[in-house]
Amino acid sequence: MSILQGTKPSRGAPRDQPSKTRQTTATMADPFEVRMRFTNQLRQLNASVTSAQKAAQYALRHRDLAEDLHSCILEQLERNGMNTRANIMYFIEHFLDLAHRDGGHTDYIRMMQRDIIRVVDAVAPEDGSGAANIKVTRKVLQTLQSKNFLEAQTVSQIEEVLRERDTSASMGTSPANEEGSSRGNAPPKPDRRQIEQRIEEDRERHKRLRENIWAVPAGEYAELDKMWEETSDLGEDDFRLMAEERKEWDLANQDGCPHRRDTPANGKGD
Repeated sequence: MSILQGTKPSRGAPRDQPSKTRQTTATMADPFEVRMRFTNQLRQLNASVTSAQKAAQYALRHRDLAEDLHSCILEQLERNGMNTRANIMYFIEHFLDLAHRDGGHTDYIRMMQRDIIRVVDAVAPEDGSGAANIKVTRKVLQTLQSKNFLEAQTVSQIEEVLRERDTSASMGTSPANEEGSSRGNAPPKPDRRQIEQRIEEDRERHKRLRENIWAVPAGEYAELDKMWEETSDLGEDDFRLMAEERKEWDLANQDGCPHRRDTPANGKGD
């Protein structure tokens, strides 16, 4: 749909109205320029909330180019290094949350649900080059599931794949390079600067995580459902513990109340 479709000139508009319309169109954001600016914002993401908010709000503001901007996210995941991929993965969590809260941005959520496997393959690829991002990927997927952006079955299936890749990375092998596992075929290791940058960004995120650790997703019974899922089933040990605590509580009450100590029932009364 054209940006100007449905726009009608007023009845009393002067004859030079078309030229004004063309002038307004010329000042509107060019799709190529929007794409380039969003790409630069993705490349400059870091552990701060501000950078994620800036990129997310920019994409939401240009939701008429949602398909193009979504493809930018995928391209930057597949073209950049380990740290940038991790930053974009965290950005996706923030982006979908903001899109949902603002409303009217379901296209972004739908496209991310559709391409989530491609996203995971880019952030933590099979060749082992993203082994350090497996933990990041798991954390974001669990958050997206808790906020109902992803189904539990989808996350469970992806988790199985990530578990295999984590095991392969810890053993120094991967399905992608098992044949001819020479030193030249091994995925490149991050340099010292990348490692230091990652440590600093992880420290910043951990600090922010402590602020949001008690956040509960919206919903009438969200908190009850969360407690129900996290609480284990009652067993014999639980009943035995309750009986012991009840007995201790009764004894403490009797010892603490003088009128209960001096009664005919305990042989100390008249």
